[in-house]
Amino acid sequence: MRSPESICAESIIPALIQAFASHFQQPHQHIFQAPGRVNLIGEHTDYNDGFVLPCAINFYTWVLAAPRHDRQIRVLALDYQQHDQFELPSNAGHTAENPISHHHHYSWANYVRGVANSLLQQGYPLQGCDIAISGNIPKGAGLSSSASLEVALGLAFSSLSGFTLSGQDNARIGQHAENQFVGCHCGIMDQLISALGQQGNALLIDTRSLHCTPVAIPDTLAVLIINSNVQRGLVDSAYNERRYQCEQAASKLGLKALRDITSKELQQQQHQLSALELKRARHVVSENERTELAASALQQADLALLSRLMAESHQSMQQDFEITVPAIDTLVQLVHQVIGNQGGVRMTGGGFGGCVVALLPHALVADVCAVVKRNYPTLTGLQADIFICKPSQGALQLSQTGRNI
Repeated sequence: MRSPESICAESIIPALIQAFASHFQQPHQHIFQAPGRVNLIGEHTDYNDGFVLPCAINFYTWVLAAPRHDRQIRVLALDYQQHDQFELPSNAGHTAENPISHHHHYSWANYVRGVANSLLQQGYPLQGCDIAISGNIPKGAGLSSSASLEVALGLAFSSLSGFTLSGQDNARIGQHAENQFVGCHCGIMDQLISALGQQGNALLIDTRSLHCTPVAIPDTLAVLIINSNVQRGLVDSAYNERRYQCEQAASKLGLKALRDITSKELQQQQHQLSALELKRARHVVSENERTELAASALQQADLALLSRLMAESHQSMQQDFEITVPAIDTLVQLVHQVIGNQGGVRMTGGGFGGCVVALLPHALVADVCAVVKRNYPTLTGLQADIFICKPSQGALQLSQTGRNI
């Protein structure tokens, strides 16, 4: 069991500062930090204009930066020991659909290029800079390392270039980069919670209006994230296929999005959909209803209701949306056997592996960890990583030494 402090800023930031100075032959001037996230409930609802209930967690991406006097952007990715360099166009990108070209070898580089590209397309003036990146968000675990990187970059580019980005605009830029440049048709939840997260709170986000309502997570509850170590990638056919199926269902029902129909109405109009479209729609519509109920249950510390809603969410992802895998289902069963109705557990993230999230009393954490460590390898042949997280603050600029300012 690890808390993020075991792989924390105290060790990463000094190493990043040293690497920046060594690689670029100049000291950094700014440090930016953006958190990863875990979604407590509301899966695959964000691109259907629905409701989500994520919290930012104390795992981060850090970006160090210094301005340059030319149009070059030079980037060091310390975790990969790789670097990239590209030039900003002088005409702010109005003459080209994509002012900046893709990198054909390094996937991480396309997040950097993509954010710069999206800012240029929106008419923001960018300045050349040197950037170094590192972080402690587990890659490929569904905790949104990519959105964290995008949001940290948005903050860095805007600060160095002398303009202000609201948290919502920064999130939109990150989503646009991921949709249009990287090629994953994600919703806006991940970027929004990374930009706007609040310490001690989850946010109930209406992804249509982008209105965020803080929902306090009681101090009595721990946020436990268990990585199944089933590797997954989001820029793949399955995620984009689910999105397409949802859009088809909404279109056949004459809706702007699946957010605009209740479970009862869907049942009455189910004849308009294929069997597969009905299953996909049923998950999204019921998940929206569960998410609003779960926010209310959390506010009232009604753990029995929260437990039931998270269990129903997992079952819906398993049966109607078909995005869980056996190892994930096994983890959920193991945790549920320990916590019963004293907390909730479900898969979190896009699916096909990744993590489960549990909200549970601190007193049960050790028991859950023991059961998972004892039984999960026997049942699946895999080892799980367990993290205790805190609901954390969204993206911000740190002092030059890495402390909050």
